[in-house]
Amino acid sequence: MIVILIITAVVFGVLGFVIGRKKQPWAENIGESSVRKHLLKTFPEIEYHLMNNITLPFKDGTTQIDHILVSRYGIFVIETKNYKGWIFGDESSKTWTQVIFNLKFKFSNPIHQNSLHVRVISELLDFIPKDLIHSLIVFTGDAKFKTSCPQGVVDLYGLPNYIRMYKEIVITKNRMQFCVGRIESIRKIISRETDVEHQEYLIRKHNNKWN
Repeated sequence: MIVILIITAVVFGVLGFVIGRKKQPWAENIGESSVRKHLLKTFPEIEYHLMNNITLPFKDGTTQIDHILVSRYGIFVIETKNYKGWIFGDESSKTWTQVIFNLKFKFSNPIHQNSLHVRVISELLDFIPKDLIHSLIVFTGDAKFKTSCPQGVVDLYGLPNYIRMYKEIVITKNRMQFCVGRIESIRKIISRETDVEHQEYLIRKHNNKWN
């Protein structure tokens, strides 16, 4: 009887560890996972701190940011797009186009989308100069640009080189930790409820736009 209880305890302990380590499906998609792993592998924690899937209060709702890389060289607000096919778009267009064989799909310009995220972070970290907060769009998958790739848009393998272009130390270690602390103090806990709340906000936002 005692042996059975011990075995049962071990099994549940292992299961608990595995479940605890497993990423929840609403917390991260394939593209975001690829970017997260790439950044963690490439940039040392002593000078870079990566935050993922950040939901922040914004006006009457929330906004979701895929990744924020806080570093001594600036703060990088990263939007991830896991697309395939050909991509057509420029910095100023309201929408971009994805082409897969004879099919065309419109999607919102991610540069405009991420500019809102940058503004939210800039307001939250009002002690950091705005020019030290950088927007970065990362395309994962096998998507290829058929127009000139706009500034601040890279693929997964160009991501480290783009960040390494910023070589000047502009944020002290203490200020860097303060940035992380402020974001952590206001971000919402990652959960299915967080995702549903954000989706409901987007629906309200777009309904009001067209009504």
